[in-house]
Amino acid sequence: MLFSQRLRLRPIQRSDLPFFVEWLNDPEVRQFITVTVPLSLEEEEQWYEQMLKQPKPERPFAIEVREEGEWRLIGNITLFDLSWVNRSAEVGILIGDKRFWNRGYGREAMRLMVQHAFETLNLNRVYLRVDVENIRGIKSYEQAGFVKEGILRQANYRNGKYSDMMVMSVLRSEWQTPTREGV
Repeated sequence: MLFSQRLRLRPIQRSDLPFFVEWLNDPEVRQFITVTVPLSLEEEEQWYEQMLKQPKPERPFAIEVREEGEWRLIGNITLFDLSWVNRSAEVGILIGDKRFWNRGYGREAMRLMVQHAFETLNLNRVYLRVDVENIRGIKSYEQAGFVKEGILRQANYRNGKYSDMMVMSVLRSEWQTPTREGV
């Protein structure tokens, strides 16, 4: 497990799947992610079985926060499309429990995952794609150390219209560990 001041990242378990289905079937939660249609528990169970076949560095982590002395699942985060030659990976995050939105948990989880990418996996670059209309996400990623690289024009189709996607990244040479910044 990976720990920061207020949360931990742990491997996903089968018992997490009902939470994921609930979140992914909420249009507000799904607004800025690649899942565009509701899904069933059976479909999520199939995803889980496929996920277990992936290399361990590409398996998602559950995001949990300490609440009333117990760990509470609030989302997930993963590195994917790892390139060991280029020492890079894309990162994706979902804070599915809306009660925990706008409280800095996404930023903290992202910083912890980037620290893991650089200090454990020896990657050099972590990047992400974010819809330009996802202002809250962009602000959180900037606070986690990501910088804008460019725009993928009309790269996303959502709600009957195309929108641009922003590519953001953080390089190992730019990274400051959370312990030095108090996160």
